[in-house]
Amino acid sequence: MKKKNLLALLLAGSMTLALAACGGGNEASQESAAQPSSEPTAEMEDTVVVYSTHGEDMLDEIAAAFEEKTGIKVESINLKGELADRVRSEKENPQADVMFGGDSATYALLKEEGLFEATNPEWAGDLDAMYKDSEGYWYGTIKTPVMLFYNSDLLSAEEAPKDWADLTKPEYQGQIVVRDSLSSSMRSTVCCLIDYYTREQGEEAAWDYLSALDANIKNYYNSGSMMYAAVGKGEAAISWAVLSDIITNQVDNGMPLEIVDATSGSVVLTDCIAAIKDAPHPNAAAAFVEFAGSAEVQAMIANDFNRVPTLDAALADSPEWMQTEYKAMDVDWNNISANQSAWLEQWETNVIDADKNLASE
Repeated sequence: MKKKNLLALLLAGSMTLALAACGGGNEASQESAAQPSSEPTAEMEDTVVVYSTHGEDMLDEIAAAFEEKTGIKVESINLKGELADRVRSEKENPQADVMFGGDSATYALLKEEGLFEATNPEWAGDLDAMYKDSEGYWYGTIKTPVMLFYNSDLLSAEEAPKDWADLTKPEYQGQIVVRDSLSSSMRSTVCCLIDYYTREQGEEAAWDYLSALDANIKNYYNSGSMMYAAVGKGEAAISWAVLSDIITNQVDNGMPLEIVDATSGSVVLTDCIAAIKDAPHPNAAAAFVEFAGSAEVQAMIANDFNRVPTLDAALADSPEWMQTEYKAMDVDWNNISANQSAWLEQWETNVIDADKNLASE
């Protein structure tokens, strides 16, 4: 669907936005507050402040559509890796209304720290349980599958790995290249693998697996382009990366890459959204959460920015490659959020062979 048509849908659609109603007693006010409206009232603030990790182009497009629909001005601040720390530092005096972007583990941790306000957007019931907090404190709006892939000029389908467990087989020694520990998707993938193996076979088995995997890895790259170049040139046959990047290198760069639908499931990272507790503009915050996570907006950013929707309703209007179904790995984000710092320190200190790290010049 073209951007223009999607914008039209956004502006013409009858999406409801959460806001508190004026009038009557407490019971009436609470009931009215649960009935969203698309038009600002005397109690709806005229500004919403959004802290985000998303790119400015995407934020600007969402903000423009939201402002056009509601009249509420969006002030967005891109914080990248500093997002969680900024929200924490302002706990006693919040300066933002919405946290937009960042993975599920981070949101689960900040929820436990009491930094979010629960919301109940209309689309919440249509969202798979793996992409939301069970109590409504955060919701996933974008999913980022991390997929195994291989160079089909080097390996046949029969020779290629079928699952993460296969990567430790002797025949793949020196045939695997991946991103280094500075990559956020790499760090999240490692935590998911530790969680999965710990629950399936015990924590010792998880570390044994990572050690055996490290032995088979040829190089860790600090650059995605270097990693893809190594696979494309035949220096190694196997890797893993976010799905959209694999598709880009298949289509735009003509690389002979085949995606593996892993037997135990692929890691699916989720970018989330949440309203911040004690925010200066709480009603506008709830309205922005409602809007930014809607199927219409998810479809818009799917087409314009290659972000895979979490809502099935958005997929029908998204690029065809996003509609291919892959098995998702079963992971416990609460367990990951509680342990990821210790896990990553142990992985970087005791598992990774630092001599395999390669940096771009």
